[in-house]
Amino acid sequence: MDLFAHGPQLPEDAPPPPDAPLAERMRPRSLDEFIGQERLSGLLEGVRRTGRLPSLILWGPPGCGKTTLARLLVRAAGLAFVPFSAVTGGVKQVREVVRQAEDRRKLEGQRSVLFVDEIHRFNKAQQDAFLPHVERGAIVLLGATTENPSFELNAALLSRAQVVVLEALSPVDIRKLLERAVADPERGLGGAVDVEADALDALASASQGDARFALNLLEVAADLARAEGSLRVDPALLERAQAALPLRHDKSGEAHYDVVSAFIKSLRGSDPDAAIYYLARLVEGGEDPRFLARRMVVFASEDVGNADPAALEVAVNVARAVDLVGLPEARINLAQGAAYLALAPKSNASYLAIDEALAAVRERGALPVPLHLRNAPTRLLKSLGYGQGYAYPHDAPEGVTSQRHLPSELEGVRFYRPSPRGLERELARRLDALRRRREG
Repeated sequence: MDLFAHGPQLPEDAPPPPDAPLAERMRPRSLDEFIGQERLSGLLEGVRRTGRLPSLILWGPPGCGKTTLARLLVRAAGLAFVPFSAVTGGVKQVREVVRQAEDRRKLEGQRSVLFVDEIHRFNKAQQDAFLPHVERGAIVLLGATTENPSFELNAALLSRAQVVVLEALSPVDIRKLLERAVADPERGLGGAVDVEADALDALASASQGDARFALNLLEVAADLARAEGSLRVDPALLERAQAALPLRHDKSGEAHYDVVSAFIKSLRGSDPDAAIYYLARLVEGGEDPRFLARRMVVFASEDVGNADPAALEVAVNVARAVDLVGLPEARINLAQGAAYLALAPKSNASYLAIDEALAAVRERGALPVPLHLRNAPTRLLKSLGYGQGYAYPHDAPEGVTSQRHLPSELEGVRFYRPSPRGLERELARRLDALRRRREG
């Protein structure tokens, strides 16, 4: 397939049809129309003035203008625009893209820009295949992502591309875009509906910096107003229009991890109201309830632990209930578990204990097990001293002996340190008594 058979693919070559979504029709056609991202003014002016475009990774939240900016930069630099799918494009397609880019440069003197939306989906083979061609300038790489590139892209690729951070648009910027869409007679609503100032303010606030969401909501509201014959969009109609849109929640994006993080930290902070609010956000956004149940099972041991051992039982039962009944009923099981975990006394002693023990294993290796604790199933092993001197605790007063169990190199090391909260307060007293008896 010849990716360049019809010349460079630029935004103006194929304007969106009249029935395209408003957000697509209102996509800026030049850098002069681009709103927001003032911190990037130097980059934009440099490309506009020199026509030179370096390889860039555009990182920012949804609807902040990553794809639009990529297209505008390519146009300003006068380069060919070649989209590439990180999901379906393999190494074979990479080679074909590079070959055609080199042919184009030789025949027409025009460099090519490879644009990869969701570049965080690049697998290692794709990244490695592009590296040498980006490094020698055969192609310019433009990637767009909502994910942190330092986690998703390898260091070699990052060293050959500049990471440009885009921010969520401000309410002021969103309002400018909305006013433009309302008034534009060619691509927008052309004044066909009257949008009240309060409704524009509410739209700008509800968008959370996402221009695409704001324009989509405006279009739904305008269609609703026309259907009702009022031709007027006020805050009340806007609220009804917003109810018709799905809740925004990217189950694989950074915002997903922010909400999950807030859920866990609210549980840890013993705030059931906040925990259930973030739980509702996740459920309404389409999150897999089994994922939420698994996180709660982990939390029950990591953050509650033996301060309330019943917390693990509650969390496991929530997970079983989620599997048994599914949504929507399972939302009640999840809420019950979240409330219990939030109100439970907190201890991370078990979590710290296993991590410290793992660190000791990695630092010191496999230390010899004391001979008296070793298994002696054969005569030879018994002759070597295996199991000799083992004191059977059930034969001792109160079931406790003074024998040591850790390897001698770790004698006196304390991994488990109970907290003074919940049941662990009593466990701490018992542990202190056991240690005194064992050492005495």
